[in-house]
Parts: sequence; C-alpha cells; structure tokens
Amino acid sequence: MTLGDASTHVGTALADEFDAIVADGLRVEPRDWMPDGYRKMLIRQIAQHAHSEIIGMQPEGNWLTRAPSLRRKAILMAKVQDEAGHGLYLYSAAETLGADRADLTAKLIEGKQKYSSIFNYPTLTFADVGVIGWLVDGAAICNQVPLCRSSYGPYARAMIRVCKEESFHQRQGYELLMTMMSGTGAQRAMVQGAVDRWWWPALMMFGPPDADSPNTEQSMAWGIKRHTNDELRQRFVDMSVPQAQILGVTLPDSQLRWNEERGAHDFGTPDWDEFMNVVNGFGPGNAERITNRKQAHDNGEWVRDAATAFADKHRESEGGSK
Repeated sequence: MTLGDASTHVGTALADEFDAIVADGLRVEPRDWMPDGYRKMLIRQIAQHAHSEIIGMQPEGNWLTRAPSLRRKAILMAKVQDEAGHGLYLYSAAETLGADRADLTAKLIEGKQKYSSIFNYPTLTFADVGVIGWLVDGAAICNQVPLCRSSYGPYARAMIRVCKEESFHQRQGYELLMTMMSGTGAQRAMVQGAVDRWWWPALMMFGPPDADSPNTEQSMAWGIKRHTNDELRQRFVDMSVPQAQILGVTLPDSQLRWNEERGAHDFGTPDWDEFMNVVNGFGPGNAERITNRKQAHDNGEWVRDAATAFADKHRESEGGSK
C-alpha cells in the first residue's frame, strides 16, 4: 500500500466514523474528525446566532432609560445582560471549531457575516419590549430547543442554558403584555400596534421557505438542524394563536384559520421581498445597528488592550519564577 493509498484509507475510515456518529444521534466533539463543510457550516450558523444575540441587545436596550418603573427597568436590564451572555456562550462554541472571536466580530462589522433580520426593526413603544419577549423570543425558542440536540456537542450544550433563559424572557414579555392589556384603552392599542408590527418579521425569523433555503438540507443531513424552516414556522404559529386569544389581541393575518384536516393553522405568506431587503442590509435599522456595534467595539479597545497586557505580564511573571 502506498502512502497515498494509506492516507485515503484513513480519510475514508474517519469519514465513516463521523457518519456513524451523526446517524446514531451522538455528539461530534471538537477533537473529532469532521468534514470541512460541516465545520464551515457550523461556524457560519453559530457566528450568526452569536451576532444576533449581541445585536439583539440594542432594540430593547433602547428602552432602558425610559422604562416606566424601577421594576420594569430591572427586568429589562437583566434580560439584556442575559443576551450578552448568550452571545459569549456562542462565540466560545465557535472558537472550539477554530474560529477567532475577533475575526468573527470584524466580519460582522464589515458586513461579511449576517445576524437575524428581526433585530433591524425599531422599537417604537414600550409595548414592543413585551412583544419581543412574547413573539421574538417565542420564535427563538421554537428554533433553538431542537438545537439542544444538535450533532455538535459544544453548540448543543450551550443551547440548553440559552433556551432556559429565553423561555423565562418569553414569560416576562407575556406578563408585561397581560398587564398592559388590563390597563387603559391607549395601552391596549399600544399592544395591538406592536403585535401588528412584529408578527410578520417574527415569521421571517425562521428563514426563507424550504424551497429557497440553500443550507437546510445539508444542515439536517449532518444533524445540525432537526427541523426545516417551514416546520418550525408552522409550530410557532400553532403555539402563538391560542396565546393571542388569551391575551386579547388580533394577529394581523386575514388568512389565519384552523385547518381541521391538517390539524394545524393555515396562514398567509410573509413578504419575502422585504425579508431579502433586510437581510441584504437595507432594513429600517441595519445601518444603525452596525454603527452602534462598531462604536461599542472601538470604545472597548482599551479594555482589550489592558487585558492583553495583563495576561502578557502574568505569563512573564510565571516564566521568571520557574
């Protein structure tokens, strides 16, 4: 057997082992062999997820100084801090794949990597904070709970804590909306207006229709995703309709109705042209979100430099003491 033949044999054995791990529903770990395409897909997805958590701090953070009470301010501040933590978990998961966190941040700022389209919409009233908790975090939960069973171990384990906290965020948002809906007519109108604004962008969070999704098939074959975009979107609609009825709001979809034969709700089609416009950087808040992220990154440069200098000094000190 030549060296080339031996190398091919080893490569085939490693690929077979990887396929068996995925087929058996087991976890791929950072030191395991994995196809380059699997690694690249994971880095893309985890980076987008991490960016979304960090950028997602902005729409609600906009209301921290204007929350109507100290209690609401404390709740909102805790939630925004949670989102920062989620981003850190996910950047750490990406680093186990060989990605550099600074490089990922640079790509986000330069527009070379994406984040969820939902965070490019403005929060016009405090009711938007509640609707983000209810609908946006609700959609996130539908999307992310299956990721706790993702084939890549560090990503799946990170998602367990993220999902627990997102579930709490959804309850917080729903509680805020219930409080407002038991208030004045102006408050109820504020909630309905927020629902009208956020319903369709929330449906778009799951990504394009399956027929137009370039990565879904391979992602599911590798066990990274467990459900298609359309399956998750349907699950979210079926979950949200009874919640809306209890809340006393109307979901802005004239085609929304229960289909007895399917055992699920029929619903209208999101504006996919709008979705692509936002994804491509032309939404109502794209420029502002990236500008704010860049400014925060630039303002934190001295902290990173100080941390690096401290680490270097610590290493030098340890080296001299040996």
